[in-house]
Amino acid sequence: MGTALLLGCVPQPAASHSSDDRRVLVFSKTAGFRHDSIPEGVAAIRDLGTSNGFTVDATEDANAFTSRNLRRYDAVVFLSTTGDVLDPAGQRAFEGYIRHGGGYVGIHAAADTEYDWAFYGGLAGAYFQSHPAIQPATVVTEDRAHPSTSGLPPTWNRTDEWYNYRSNPRERVHVLASLDESSYTGGTMNGDHPIAWCQDYQGGRAFYTGFGHTKESYADPAFRGHLLGGIRYAIGDAQADCRPENGYRPLFDGTAASLEGWKQAGPGSFTLSDDGTLTSSGGMGMLWYAGQSFRSYSVKLDWRLAGDDNSGVFVGFPPSDDPWSAVDHGYEIQIDATDVPEKTTGSVYGFRSADLKKRDRALNPPGEWNTYEIRVDGERLRVWLNGVKINDFTNTDPARSLRDGHVGIQNHGTDDQVSFRDIRIRELPAKGD
Repeated sequence: MGTALLLGCVPQPAASHSSDDRRVLVFSKTAGFRHDSIPEGVAAIRDLGTSNGFTVDATEDANAFTSRNLRRYDAVVFLSTTGDVLDPAGQRAFEGYIRHGGGYVGIHAAADTEYDWAFYGGLAGAYFQSHPAIQPATVVTEDRAHPSTSGLPPTWNRTDEWYNYRSNPRERVHVLASLDESSYTGGTMNGDHPIAWCQDYQGGRAFYTGFGHTKESYADPAFRGHLLGGIRYAIGDAQADCRPENGYRPLFDGTAASLEGWKQAGPGSFTLSDDGTLTSSGGMGMLWYAGQSFRSYSVKLDWRLAGDDNSGVFVGFPPSDDPWSAVDHGYEIQIDATDVPEKTTGSVYGFRSADLKKRDRALNPPGEWNTYEIRVDGERLRVWLNGVKINDFTNTDPARSLRDGHVGIQNHGTDDQVSFRDIRIRELPAKGD
């Protein structure tokens, strides 16, 4: 509802560099099998740095792992490292670097590294166990908002060397992409096969991708985009919700079939694109889920602004074909970074402002995806933006009780184009206030 865009700043990792002075260290020492794609990997990351404003240094010298030297870098990329590559002093320095906010990117055989260093195993997320022959497989994109996967289709067919891991990291990390084990031979993870993930780890940011065995990978624009997004997350240039996510079911999964439980109230509409994105037009109206009302729950969804646009997510309203019923009897979590505090992104519209400092640090700008978690527990409503809690509100108005209601997304007006993806919900045990 405002006229100027408020851009959120990004948190500074260990190196504390400004966004136009980011620096990345690529480390590719091997003490076991050596991938012949390492030179192509180094060259690709250098190219990405040149095109995207970060400096890249490359080394195979473990002596680079000192506290003083690591402070120069916003992220360290372990590029198909293998075996024991750091001595105890280097390990201590790297642990301190991560705990002070440093970034980690692991590529492919980074999971075949430092088996006796528990800190590293937790940071990487899982250790390599085995792999079948190089072959095509179907990759399922599980997170459509993270910068490493937001540009990928819902499913992606590519050829690589597909690692099996010693453990399934899903309970500990946020899975970004997984393998459809029925699409190739040799998968051993019982049908749940994460292949790329991210996490906040002991103060730092971590991204791992199992892609990248072949030389050809590093010339593939889709893989380069995936890798760039992981680096941008690790260095703090892009925000994302990297908390583990389990137990959610889809309300809208990007398919036309999943819209069958939804109804449009009021003028305007949403358009479904081939990539599974809903985009608003016209209004003021609302697309709401009529298939079920909810009591205690966590609803997550991904959203993106085209520019200075306006929308919101409604919760806790009764069924109605009148969108103003949601305004009058429910609560709107605002999407519009340009309005006054109680009516801006992350606010409970008209009632409670978000914590604007936290909101600004967590917010991605127009053109990039953001993730909301809206959690309703009795009359308590909490909001997370890209994994950061930015609002905590308790309803005291009986006419707006949150204890039983529907969820919906707003199409605000003719000039507002806001996109949504992957609306999912996890119902919670009912609690008191």
